[in-house]
Amino acid sequence: MLFLDRARLTNRWVRGRRHTCATLLLTKGVHHKVVSEMLGHSSIVITLDTYSHVIPGLGDAAALAMEDAWGD
Repeated sequence: MLFLDRARLTNRWVRGRRHTCATLLLTKGVHHKVVSEMLGHSSIVITLDTYSHVIPGLGDAAALAMEDAWGD
């Protein structure tokens, strides 16, 4: 018997906690490569496609880089 069955936990319950964990880590600035490895994703692309919207300042960093490239 599987642990989840014995504990009466569903895959959905576990998946929700997994997403919460990833989201919290990324919003706290943990590098996306580390989070990807923790989740066991086969590629960092999976992590970034799923969670890049929660990485703080990602859009701001891109805007600042363009501003810097073009000058004031």
